[in-house]
Amino acid sequence: MLGGGYTARGIAAAGLSLSFTLYNSYTREKQRFEPLDEKRVTLYACGPTVYNPPHIGNARAAVVYDLLYRVLMRHYDNVVYVRNITDVDDKINAAAAAAGVPISEITDRYTAVYHADVEALCVLPPVVEPRATDHIEEMVEMIRTLIDGGFAYAAEGHVLFHVPSFAAYGKLSGRSREDLIAGARVEVAPFKRDPGDFVLWKPSTDGQPGWASPWGFGRPGWHLECSAMSKKHLGNTIDIHGGGNDLKFPHHENEIAQSVCAHDGQAFVRYWVHNGFVEIDSEKMSKSIGNVLLVRDLLKDFPGEAIRLALIKTRYREPLNWNDAIVSDAKSQLDRIYGALERLEHVGATDVGAHPSFNAAMDDDLNSPLAITHLMEAVADANRSTNPDEQALLKGQILASGRELGLLTMAPSEWFRGQKQDLDIDKIESLIAKRAAARKAKDWSEADRVRDELAALGVTIKDTSEGTEWRAE
Repeated sequence: MLGGGYTARGIAAAGLSLSFTLYNSYTREKQRFEPLDEKRVTLYACGPTVYNPPHIGNARAAVVYDLLYRVLMRHYDNVVYVRNITDVDDKINAAAAAAGVPISEITDRYTAVYHADVEALCVLPPVVEPRATDHIEEMVEMIRTLIDGGFAYAAEGHVLFHVPSFAAYGKLSGRSREDLIAGARVEVAPFKRDPGDFVLWKPSTDGQPGWASPWGFGRPGWHLECSAMSKKHLGNTIDIHGGGNDLKFPHHENEIAQSVCAHDGQAFVRYWVHNGFVEIDSEKMSKSIGNVLLVRDLLKDFPGEAIRLALIKTRYREPLNWNDAIVSDAKSQLDRIYGALERLEHVGATDVGAHPSFNAAMDDDLNSPLAITHLMEAVADANRSTNPDEQALLKGQILASGRELGLLTMAPSEWFRGQKQDLDIDKIESLIAKRAAARKAKDWSEADRVRDELAALGVTIKDTSEGTEWRAE
C-alpha cells in the first residue's frame, strides 16, 4: 500500500504520518479517520438533481468526492461509495412543464448528460447510484416511523417533521433557531405547528409525479430522499457524508434530524465533509448575473483532465475562484507531466505507489495542492535523471500519483494529439509523408518548408529511429 520502496518505519523516520485525517464539519476540527468497520467503509455524496446540465460548481463536488473515494481505496479494500440521483423534485416538474415533455424525459436526458460530463472529468462511477424514485417504499416506511415516534405529523395532505422534537437541530450549520427559521426562506404554511417544520411528504396534483401513501397521493420531500437511500444502501450510520457548503442548511441539517430520530438516536454520520463554492472571477455564480459555466461548454475549449486539475489545485474546503487562466495553467502543467512521460516511454515503470510525501499530503485532509507540488517534483527529477532504475521508479511514482488524482489517463501521444479537436489528421499525415519524401531526396529546403507549414497548423514534429512523431501544441 505504501509503495515506492518505502517501509512504514522509513516513513515514520522521515516524519510522515500514516494516518488519514479529514476536517469534520460537524465537530469543526480535523480528525483522524477511523471507520466504523474497516472491512466496509461507507461514503455517501449528494448527487445531481437532474433537470439541467451540470455547471462547474456541480463538477467540483463530483471531483472532490471522487478524489476522496480514490484516497479511501488506497487505505481500504472495500469502500462502498453511494452518489444518488434526485429524479423527483419541483424544479424537474417545472422544467418538464416548460418543455412540454414527460418528466421522465427530462430526468433521463440530464442524467445521461451528467454522466457524460463527469466521465470527461475522469470521475469514477460510484459503487451504487440510487434514484430517488426507486426508493419510495423506504421513504414511506421512514415517515411512518417518525410519526409513530412523535417526531412528525400529518396535516392537510402533508407530513412534516416537527423540528422542536429534535434538540440538536442546528448543530451542523451552527445557526441559532431564529437564524435557521429566517434562513429557510420558506412561507410559513398555516398547518405547520412550528415555522421551522419541514416537509417529508406533500400532495401531488394532476401532471405531477406521485405515489399512493397513507397520507394521500403525493411525493416525498427532497431531504427525506437522501436519508432513505443512504439507509438502504449503507445502513443507519455511515462513515462519511459529503456535499457542497450550500447543503449544510437546510438539506443536511434536516437529514440529520430525520435520520437520528428514525433510528432511535443512533448517529447518522460520523464525518461530515463539505466542499467550498466556485466563484467566477471572484463573483458567486448566479443565473441572474449570467456567469454560470456549464461543464459541456468548458469541454469545448479545454481537455477534461485540465479542468479536473484546475478544480483540485485549490484545497477542497476553500472557495475556488475560476477563470480561464487557472485552467490554462493546469493544461500547461499537464503538458509538462505528459512531456516527462513521453521522454520515458522507452522505460518500463516500476510497480510502486506514489512517493510517501505525496501520500502524506493527500492523507492530510486531501491536501491536493501540496500533493501536486510533490508530483511536479517527481516530474522534475524524471526530466533530470539519466539512471534507468531511477527513471523506472520515478515513472511508477508519477503514474501512481496520477491515478490517485484522477489524471494521466492517456498515453502521451494521445494527450498531445488531442489538444486541438479541429485538426485535419489526414492533412497532417500527408504533410509528414511529403516531408519524409523530401528528406529522402535530400531536398532540404522543401523539407523545411513542410515543417514550417506544419508549425503554422500548430503541429510540432520529432524525428525518431521509428519514424516521425507529431503533437498539437
